[in-house]
Amino acid sequence: MPTVMIVDDALFMRVMISNMFEQWGFTVIGQADNGEKAVKLYRELQPDIVTMDVTMPGMSGLEAVKQIISEFMEANIIMITALGHQRNIIDAIESGAKDFITKPFEVEKLKKIVYNILAIEEY
Repeated sequence: MPTVMIVDDALFMRVMISNMFEQWGFTVIGQADNGEKAVKLYRELQPDIVTMDVTMPGMSGLEAVKQIISEFMEANIIMITALGHQRNIIDAIESGAKDFITKPFEVEKLKKIVYNILAIEEY
């Protein structure tokens, strides 16, 4: 059963995304509301996949991706961003994020991205 870490400063987003992953049969093993906590938690848990909000107080999702990828090149991180943050997305992908999705997003689109990254056949 693949493991997931959800990083978003908005509690409702963490709950919504967690519920989606649990419905797909994933185990949500951690949540963080900022980049610093995300880096710390990633070191501890090393989940199979991470959803990472771009804009958060303190350390941004972009900075967190750079930090995590510098230590764990194999990390599977999907950036989640609001419209209008294309520059940040390019930076995140160049820094090692595997993919991105824009809020508000379709559940099926996120599922397809996750399954592609983890090479899970059916979705």
